[in-house]
Amino acid sequence: ISDDMVPSIMEGCKRAAIVGHKVLESGGSSLDAVEAAVRVLEDDYHFNAGHGAVLNSDGDIEMDAMIMEGKNLQLGSVGGIKGVANPVSLARLVMEKTDHVMLIGEGAKEFARERGIPDVSTEELMSPEMKQKWKNFTKYKNVVGKTFNE
Repeated sequence: ISDDMVPSIMEGCKRAAIVGHKVLESGGSSLDAVEAAVRVLEDDYHFNAGHGAVLNSDGDIEMDAMIMEGKNLQLGSVGGIKGVANPVSLARLVMEKTDHVMLIGEGAKEFARERGIPDVSTEELMSPEMKQKWKNFTKYKNVVGKTFNE
């Protein structure tokens, strides 16, 4: 983490902790609190999760998430999911609504559609910094490709 990002990262962590604490204070379960706290992080462009996730080499955002309930040793997870702002909530649905522990790729995306999880574009999930990094990367990739492939 670069020094200039530390204050934003600290603030995001504090917001997540406060949200989780409020869930517990209002009688929510520890699982509810964890999911709510992680959603705060997923909605903050300063974290590599949900909004702000890093692009793959094709310029897409593919995310993974897992959530576990320790009392009954249940877990749910998703891998390589695209177009979902809060993959931790989808992972929880996998845990609670299926016999699976993990859904990946298109299967996870189909499950998200079936459960009414809104589709979010890659553009919407990208932070402004990531947009600039991707623009720079594609320029670099094109120059290298032209230089060495011609």
